[in-house]
Amino acid sequence: MTDQPTLTLRPGGPADADAILRLFDTAIAWLAARGRTGQWGTGPSSTDPARIAQVQAYANGDGLWLAELDGRPVGALVVGESTAYVPPPTEPEVYVNLLITDRAQAGLGIGARLLSHAAELARRRGVGLLRVDCYAGDDRALVRFYESCGFTATDPFTVERPGRPPWPGQVLERRVD
Repeated sequence: MTDQPTLTLRPGGPADADAILRLFDTAIAWLAARGRTGQWGTGPSSTDPARIAQVQAYANGDGLWLAELDGRPVGALVVGESTAYVPPPTEPEVYVNLLITDRAQAGLGIGARLLSHAAELARRRGVGLLRVDCYAGDDRALVRFYESCGFTATDPFTVERPGRPPWPGQVLERRVD
C-alpha cells in the first residue's frame, strides 16, 4: 500500500514569491505546449518584471494561500479586491485575484479545494458573494472549470492591450451560504 500525499493549505507570505513564479512558469509552459498562448503568453513569468512585481505584491499582501503536497507548493490562491477592468460588486464580496495550480498534479482537485477555501473565507467574513474573473478565449475551458466549481458566468469583458491582441475575460460569481 502506498501513502497518498497530503494536501494542506496555509497562509502565504513574502518567502513564497519564488514558488508562485514557478507555478506561473510551469502553467505557461503547459498552456503553450497545447497552443493556448492567449491567456498568459509564452514567456516565463520569472523573467517578466510586471509579473514579478505582481507576484511580490500578492506575497506581501494578506490574501495569499498556498496549497502544498507534503510540504511542496502545488497551488496558490489570492483573494482581495476586484480588479479595475471588471464591473464593481453590488454587495460585499470576496474576490479571487489568482488561482494557479501545478499542472503536473492535475486531477487531484487542488484548484477546487482552493476555491472551497475562498468560499470558507467569505463565510467567515459574513460575505455572501465570491467572484472571480478568468481568460475566456480559446474554447472557454477555464470558464467551464469555474462553472464546475459552482460559479455562474455573469459579465464578459475585454481588456485592450496596446500592441497585443485584446484579452477576452469572463466574470463569474458564486453565492456563499
